[in-house]
Amino acid sequence: MADASSPAAIITGAGSGIGRAIALRLATDGYAVLVNDLSAERSQAVAAEIIAAGGRATAAAGDVSNEADVRGIVEAGERAHGTTTLLVNNAGIAHQALFENLEVGDFDRMFAVHVRGTFLMTRAVLRPMLERGEGVIVNIASQLGQIGGVELVHYSGAKAAIIGMTKALAREVSSRGVRVNAVAPGPINTPLVMELSDDWRAAKKQQLPLGRFGEPEEVAATVSFLASPAASLFVGQTLGPNSGDVML
Repeated sequence: MADASSPAAIITGAGSGIGRAIALRLATDGYAVLVNDLSAERSQAVAAEIIAAGGRATAAAGDVSNEADVRGIVEAGERAHGTTTLLVNNAGIAHQALFENLEVGDFDRMFAVHVRGTFLMTRAVLRPMLERGEGVIVNIASQLGQIGGVELVHYSGAKAAIIGMTKALAREVSSRGVRVNAVAPGPINTPLVMELSDDWRAAKKQQLPLGRFGEPEEVAATVSFLASPAASLFVGQTLGPNSGDVML
């Protein structure tokens, strides 16, 4: 039974890493959280962690690139927590290859999860937000969508698309009460980044003015800010907790 006493958030790809940290942070901020992940086991574990800490959460497994799965995710959130007031599009995958070695399937899957997934999830929650005249959408991009990355052309391209979508949608809907922004983290100590090669991670660390990778909780704090009334002037922006990798 939905309880409208708390604002309701959906976080995709929240079974580990940045998504998990965002779910935990938003729960402490007072949100009832729908924890989505491709893995039912991971999503349920994070939801249980939130509940054990005194928060409100439910889990819904599903692939954000699949239209039927997206409907199920959003409906699960509405049944448990009421109308979604905050969507965090975080689901993502990593894959590393030189451009000349990229397979079409690798490219298509990268864009399906990051770009199609962001589109489908946003479309599913946007109309009710516009009808109410309020809502917040935060898209998790990457600093590689701003500067590119060696052996990560498909990943960088997908993240750049998310940044462009964020700006365009913000121009369409901010005057109607829905704020849309993006977060473009630098390299963060997550399982996703650990999938990249040791050589890539060592070289990247040397490039960072701060000299270290970030922690998921530091990205979660940025999302928490963008979701809050303190960020009421932020629309179409891309904030960068990136260890100085990109300076704008």
